[in-house]
Amino acid sequence: MSILDKKIGIVGGGQLGKMMVLEAKRLGFYVALLDPTSDCPASSICDLHIVADLKDNNAYNELAKHSDVITYEFEHINADALETIEKNGTPVYPSVTALKTIQNKYSQKMALKNAEIPIPRFAKVSTTDDVKEFAKLNAIGYPLMLKTTTDGYDGKGNALIQTENNVEEAFDLLGSGAKELMVEEFIEYTKEISIIACRGINGDKVTYPVAENTHANSILDVTKVPADITAETSQYAADIANKVMNVFEGVGTFCVEMFVTKNGEIYVNEVAPRPHNSGHYTIEGCFANQFENHIRAIVGLPFGDTSLIKPTVMVNLLGQSDGKATLVGIEEAYRNNPNVHIHLYGKKESKTDRKMGHYTVTGENAEKVLEQAIALKKIVCVAGE
Repeated sequence: MSILDKKIGIVGGGQLGKMMVLEAKRLGFYVALLDPTSDCPASSICDLHIVADLKDNNAYNELAKHSDVITYEFEHINADALETIEKNGTPVYPSVTALKTIQNKYSQKMALKNAEIPIPRFAKVSTTDDVKEFAKLNAIGYPLMLKTTTDGYDGKGNALIQTENNVEEAFDLLGSGAKELMVEEFIEYTKEISIIACRGINGDKVTYPVAENTHANSILDVTKVPADITAETSQYAADIANKVMNVFEGVGTFCVEMFVTKNGEIYVNEVAPRPHNSGHYTIEGCFANQFENHIRAIVGLPFGDTSLIKPTVMVNLLGQSDGKATLVGIEEAYRNNPNVHIHLYGKKESKTDRKMGHYTVTGENAEKVLEQAIALKKIVCVAGE
């Protein structure tokens, strides 16, 4: 079988799945999709859409019938079903072993700790007393981060504990122990950064430039590249990302999110086994974007150039209100700046803080590009009618 004859299966048809499909179809691949929403963003451009719950074992088996290789756009899926598929001979990338480890934040952190990757101190907790004891450990103190070990994203499943008086409140917010919980040391960081890295079937690895991220309400707001850090810190971050890739052996794209302290120390926050929101800048900013290299990785093609073409800033377009999604300001944005690129994900319904799209701005001067991107936030938005 020729590489280009391979059929690709994707679990999840949201914006990440859509952007994977776009790159796969550019090379002429057949793409089958599993997603419970009939009009999900990727539905209109795939060859086959299996509309079924992402916990449905039969749906995964059906996807496997139409796939020579399977990948996924997010972690909260049926790993056991994928494991069966993998054992029956259909490759799953990144591997199910990596997926299962990363799905649980505690097991993810244990894997990083065992590999001597710099991470915040952490512990599994079952009671409020456990949290208070952790705070006393080696004078860690407060604030602390309380997290559910599974199903958390965009700040969901996290609770900041400012003082001992907030322990019970945070514990109640995350279900009073109904879900498995862990507590982490709070890192006093000056910057949040991330690196997209890819590994091929033959073991080749590539990394993208360091991205600097700003969050609002725990949701990614702005990504700028290059990051405003020293060359030494940038190299240190890239070295850590490569070590993380060695921990989670698997083919495909990974994102390593990190904290940088004022002293230049770096701590890994979380790892995602897939293309990532903070890597969207690569579509206009790099010669080969994260989605293209992900597709190349899982089918066995050599990687494209991950170098930055020019300074790039990405801004997320979040829903401003609930209702039928309507984009406001596109004409003015395009009229004011020819280096603006707007991406809409095709979600019909806007919901407050839902990721509806993003835009990027490119240019020769990093400071000017950032100013232009921030100014556009007053012009472009997605509202609900």
